[in-house]
Amino acid sequence: MAVALPQRLRRALELAYGVEGVVSARVWLSPGHIAVGVRGGPTAGPSDLLHRVELAVGCLRETGETWDFGIFEDANA
Repeated sequence: MAVALPQRLRRALELAYGVEGVVSARVWLSPGHIAVGVRGGPTAGPSDLLHRVELAVGCLRETGETWDFGIFEDANA
């Protein structure tokens, strides 16, 4: 049975996918911590892509939360 993703994480995925060059995105949640992983297309530079994703989802951060951003290479990640 699938578990519904919290609204804020769904929104983080929507915003990440809205960044030009993002071809895949994932989010992970643990208490006080959210991680966002993206995979970019062949023309997307990793550091620029991460910066743009971080700016896009920054409006969702809550006080005291830690957010991490990274690139994943495996299409199945």
